[in-house]
Amino acid sequence: MRNKNAIIWLTGIVSALCLFFLSFTWKANQIRKEAIEYATNADGKLDPSRKTRYIDSLWRKPVYWSYTLQDVTTYALQKGLDLEGGLHAVIEVSSVEIIRALSGKSTDPNFEKALQLASQAQVNSNKPFSDLFFEAFAKVAPQQRLSTIFSNSVNHEKLNASSSDTQVKKVINKEIDGAVDRVYKIIQARIDKFGVANPNIQRLPGTNRIQVELPGVDNPERARKLLSGSAKLEFVEVAEINEWGASLSALDEYLTAAEKLKDNNTTTVDSSAALANKLGKTKKDSAQSSALTKLLIPLDNQGRTWGAFRKDTAKVNELLHRPEVKVLFPSNITLLWYAKGIVADNGDEIIQLEAVKKAEGQKALLEGDVITDASQDFDPNNRPEVSMVMNATGARIWKNITAASIGKRIAIVLDNYVYSAPVINGEIPGGRSSITGSFSIEEAKDLANVLKAGKLPAPTRLVEDAFIGPSLGEEAINQGYLSMGLGLALVVIFMIGYYGKAGWMANLALLFNIFFICGILVQIQAALTLPGIAGIVLTLGMAVDANVLINERIREELHRGHGLLKSIQIGYEKALSAIIDGQVTTVLIGVILILFGTGSVKGFGVTLCIGLVTSVFTAVYISHILIDWMAKRAIKQGKEHEITFETFISKDLFKGMNFDFIGKRKASYFFSWGLIVLGAIVLTIQGGFNLGVDFKGGRSYVVQFAKPLEAGIVKDALKDNFDEKGVEVKTFNGDTKLKITTSYLVEDESIKANQIVRTALENGLKEFASAKPIIISESKVGATIADDILKQSFVSVGYALIAIFIYILIRFRKWQYSLGGIIALTHDTLVVLGMVGIVRLFGFELEIDQIFIAAVLTVIGYSINDTVVVFDRIREEIGVNADLSDRELIIKTINSSINHTMSRTVMTATTVFLVVTVLLLLGGDVLRGFSFAMFVGVVFGAYSSIFVAAPIIIDLGTKKKK
Repeated sequence: MRNKNAIIWLTGIVSALCLFFLSFTWKANQIRKEAIEYATNADGKLDPSRKTRYIDSLWRKPVYWSYTLQDVTTYALQKGLDLEGGLHAVIEVSSVEIIRALSGKSTDPNFEKALQLASQAQVNSNKPFSDLFFEAFAKVAPQQRLSTIFSNSVNHEKLNASSSDTQVKKVINKEIDGAVDRVYKIIQARIDKFGVANPNIQRLPGTNRIQVELPGVDNPERARKLLSGSAKLEFVEVAEINEWGASLSALDEYLTAAEKLKDNNTTTVDSSAALANKLGKTKKDSAQSSALTKLLIPLDNQGRTWGAFRKDTAKVNELLHRPEVKVLFPSNITLLWYAKGIVADNGDEIIQLEAVKKAEGQKALLEGDVITDASQDFDPNNRPEVSMVMNATGARIWKNITAASIGKRIAIVLDNYVYSAPVINGEIPGGRSSITGSFSIEEAKDLANVLKAGKLPAPTRLVEDAFIGPSLGEEAINQGYLSMGLGLALVVIFMIGYYGKAGWMANLALLFNIFFICGILVQIQAALTLPGIAGIVLTLGMAVDANVLINERIREELHRGHGLLKSIQIGYEKALSAIIDGQVTTVLIGVILILFGTGSVKGFGVTLCIGLVTSVFTAVYISHILIDWMAKRAIKQGKEHEITFETFISKDLFKGMNFDFIGKRKASYFFSWGLIVLGAIVLTIQGGFNLGVDFKGGRSYVVQFAKPLEAGIVKDALKDNFDEKGVEVKTFNGDTKLKITTSYLVEDESIKANQIVRTALENGLKEFASAKPIIISESKVGATIADDILKQSFVSVGYALIAIFIYILIRFRKWQYSLGGIIALTHDTLVVLGMVGIVRLFGFELEIDQIFIAAVLTVIGYSINDTVVVFDRIREEIGVNADLSDRELIIKTINSSINHTMSRTVMTATTVFLVVTVLLLLGGDVLRGFSFAMFVGVVFGAYSSIFVAAPIIIDLGTKKKK
């Protein structure tokens, strides 16, 4: 084997890297276990606040070599929401309101009519809303220019009455995109303050939507309010230390008295306002004292600036909100935290407190809606600064504020967090200002984004959200691990039973494959989801395919009389092209899942792609080294005859097979299309597919009961509570859980509607109070996003077929191969969909959701993998440039090729079938649709490669001789 040493070195390096990164997962789990032990009391109850405090205390301290707990958590293998529990949400920025604001809230009837038409068109279109609006406006007012609407005081810096429609469109699209970016920044800042470990926030390409995943969140309502609340930007006067220093002294007295009372066991800090009344009137000369500095940290020698470690901010907030502490501070003073922390010498983070003059209920000096533009710039000394521009009203107010505040500081506050507090150096007329300070370029850009956040009213709405309870996540991960372990065990046993000693080498390469997949997932910081585990399980089955191809080729060469080492060399060389072609086609599917999928579907695509790439490396190179070592060792010991790549089970299996597959093709055509027509008829009679919430919109809840209940009885009890809207109830992961789905208030996507629907469900469940119902997860998908997801799913299937057609055409240079493959894939897809209706006749109900579509795409990848192997053998036997019009030659060659590859087809189908069967039986309801689609797809994928794809080449490209 060539480059053997290089491959050994590369394997060693990759293994070391994987081991290094996986060690972070081990350390993170160890610290998490320690935190749970610390937070568990003598009665066995877990105190979440103690657990959080334990983790916060180590967050910025080295815990693993020089890595802090924050670093360790970042590098550890992340779990998706379905395994960890938490909140998934998709937030949409309203383009309608942005365009309305840019128009200066125009009342032009043509403008209003265009907005109305664009909103109606958006329901059935994937185009951006701005494009739909431009089309509608051109239709409503073909002679009117857009500048008549958008040339106003809001846009006077960018547009005027003579601006062309192209210029106006460019400005509007830029502002919409900028608004989404600003919302993204605001949400990111809010989540950072929310304290979620490893949040995932990303813009969905081509949309005005932002996807947020918050693992571990156990208070979904608080998180939803955090995400959907409108941003509030304010300019507030800063209170200097001489205006509130006496209050610090009083707070020090309070803390000192509280400590003495606690030491004497007479009372506690939380006693009452009476404690404050007991405090003496004396004021200390210095704000610094031992009692105060246990909680707050002086940031300068004069005690004018104070802060606290991030882990202590919650404790400080709780203290400052006590009634007896509030009375110690002037009524017009409000203490706010800075948005950005200061890294301390010990690696911890200190957050500065800023006192501002803003009594409760009073307005700020100026609010952010007056800002028309803000950008990062440079001052005359080439230092980063921020430039901002205000509208006429804002400029007038800002002039008066700055004239009265020379030498004072004005705080820029967003969502009650201070982002900057610059000193006013002079009166600022004209509404143009520069904010200077010790900014980096990135900090200046972020501050500019904060300032622009108040420029446009860009309302957001939650168009999709799903809350998964931790108990459901724990159950899901156990099912995933069990199915992965059992699937691996079955494959290992099967390979040894079929190939003997060579099977041991293939299994060792398979273990390397799993190790590499997990290590790479950690290195790229990808989240492991339940479909991701399914991807690993599926990869186990499909990775064996490469080993099967190689072993079958080696067996053929041994039967032809070649020596052991020669047979191994030829076997690997001949199998390589089929392995590459098969894996590339499946990788194409994985890439499409990554590009067009979301959430767990995208996670499945990532895992699938990684697994396929590593399986090629482990099967083609690592297994080659292992097989060579085994063969040379046997030759050295004089036991070459023992390495036969077969056992008593496989020795005579498929040997001498000579079945006329082409002669039976018409019967197979009749069977295939008959099954497809039957499925279509059954689905039509049943009223179509049972679409999941992510395709039809609605709200879905998983409810756990203390005892089994019949779904029909629960459904009858809930009907009246949902205003006669549709409600579906079915068992979910056992007989003590029910999944309840309703379209009640599906068009209303407000938080209030969520509460109304949940209340209706809880009222309906009161009838079953004796069964102690608990809602352990909930999800919501708006009607608009459901329609988008459904269209996107069909688009992804279409793209998959096109990509495969082009690849096969390039590789095999005959359109007959490409078209034959696509017809076979279409056949497989239709059979899988039709079988959904057929099995429903026997009480096996399935939902069509995103994960099911991912399974259909995977079936396409698996099926074309199998088909490519047959095509590859045909090409090998007949030649790349053969004339496909010679009917007799082609029939003979195709029959021969199918017979020669039959052992490989059956072996691969069997290994994948074993794994998919385990998923179907043990993967739970979450993966039932996926497992069923794969179960049917594996069977009919192997069938179509033999009885559909190859025979169609005859009917497409040959003619009977006259």
